[in-house]
Amino acid sequence: MFSRVLIVCVGNVCRSPMAAALLRQRGGRRLEICSAGVQAHNGAHMDADAKAVLKQHRVKSGDHRACQLTPELLHWADLVLLMEQEQLKRVVRLAPEVRGKVFLIGKWQNDLQIADPYRRQKNAFQQTYTHLSRCVDDWLPYLSIEDQ
Repeated sequence: MFSRVLIVCVGNVCRSPMAAALLRQRGGRRLEICSAGVQAHNGAHMDADAKAVLKQHRVKSGDHRACQLTPELLHWADLVLLMEQEQLKRVVRLAPEVRGKVFLIGKWQNDLQIADPYRRQKNAFQQTYTHLSRCVDDWLPYLSIEDQ
């Protein structure tokens, strides 16, 4: 069972904070969740459309601030979830020793890759939410969560 989960995307303002918010809502208090981006601008706010879609589905987004992916974060995590196969190359270049705990968030959906909705219309964010919601639910049996 995994208890420390790191979720990674590119800028850490759309997909990974959305997935982290979903996991926080569904995962229980025993789970530690962090998100980061392979090209994040530290301190950037979550995209307004991402935040709006979460709010529409009654998922708390919190006061997210983007953070750059580091080897320390990769070592901290028990499980690292990525949005796209391309991010795996970046992670392995940064810390090759973590390869065994790195997976696509869409692993249980036939290795579904989650498209980046950044700078697209709001319906792209809604589609991202739908995909991430299913993916998060598929990971729950493998996580250290409280009985609900």
